[in-house]
Amino acid sequence: MATTETTPILADSPESHRYNRIKRWLGVADFALGFGLLVALLATGWTGTLHHLAERGAPQSYSFAVFLYVLMLMLISKVLGTPLEYCSFRLEHRYNLSNQRLRSWLWDEFKSLLIGLLMAAIVVELLYTLIRQSPQYWWVIAWAVFLGLFVMLAQLAPVVLFPIFYKFEPLDNEELKRRLIVLSERAGTRVRGVYKWHLSEKSKKANAALTGLGATRRIILADTLLDNYSDDEIEAVLAHELGHHVHRHILKSIFVQAGITLFGFWLANYVLSYAVDRNMFAAMSDFSNLPLLILVSTVLSFLLMPALNAYSRFNERQADRYCFQSVASVEPFISSMNKLAEQNLAEKTPSRWVEWLLHSHPAITKRVAAAEAWAKLH
Repeated sequence: MATTETTPILADSPESHRYNRIKRWLGVADFALGFGLLVALLATGWTGTLHHLAERGAPQSYSFAVFLYVLMLMLISKVLGTPLEYCSFRLEHRYNLSNQRLRSWLWDEFKSLLIGLLMAAIVVELLYTLIRQSPQYWWVIAWAVFLGLFVMLAQLAPVVLFPIFYKFEPLDNEELKRRLIVLSERAGTRVRGVYKWHLSEKSKKANAALTGLGATRRIILADTLLDNYSDDEIEAVLAHELGHHVHRHILKSIFVQAGITLFGFWLANYVLSYAVDRNMFAAMSDFSNLPLLILVSTVLSFLLMPALNAYSRFNERQADRYCFQSVASVEPFISSMNKLAEQNLAEKTPSRWVEWLLHSHPAITKRVAAAEAWAKLH
């Protein structure tokens, strides 16, 4: 057992280690399955078969043929991926982290498939329309369009997407609501409401977030958080979230993603052009090359993941420091971090390579140590 002068830092339980190790392996398996499917589609020519079937189903409409191709691709991916998703569902139950019934989970999976199909169809239709209309500059135009879609989705998600899966209602704790609104005003942001998030209908984990942009910006607090944490602890959790606003992390992240996305579209255009020149596809607008586009995005995301996670951990440390400055004492932050780790079965001390490669947040022990160091200096 390692300790600091003020707060004991307990080692992770064997249960936490097992849960997170299994969860990581399920993630690896999911990535390998998706990667393998893309490679198989391209290497075997099955993507051309799907293209042929789509054209047979819509002989007079290129756009509808694209939709049919996307539909078949998503159905194949869903059928292959469902066993792993079910294993993840069972894992949460095995470690007493979920109370969602199988029927509810299946309904959520169906809704996710429909929403995913709708969004994928819109994106792919736009993509290939741009390729057909402007084969030389499609990637620049697509980059600008996709940035606009990303910002729009961030605005609409709290009021359109989230309620499809969870229930929300205005927070009825007026004193806590007042404290959180005052805290947000001190941070220079105006929230459009504080909402109770009925997370307990599906999960025993706790969470809170500052979601949305502009007119849809709101605070959401899981009922599992409201039921088990003091007002001071909830205020500390939200102060951290507001730290992201104060340091303009959302805007900075949009710029970072904009740069990565621009490079990604340029790379996709280069790879597609190379493939067409080698007669792998009839033309850039041959939508059977979609798995190649997805593969380029997947590989780029994987290669950049350590750097993006390091950047995210830097942002999280900044948000933590803002929290320390904004609350009367760091003790509620420390207690909330420890309680969240226990309730969510998070690893407080992940191995160095796991944190470096996979974690977007610093280890709990490091965050607690930083809070205690702050308290000693102030």
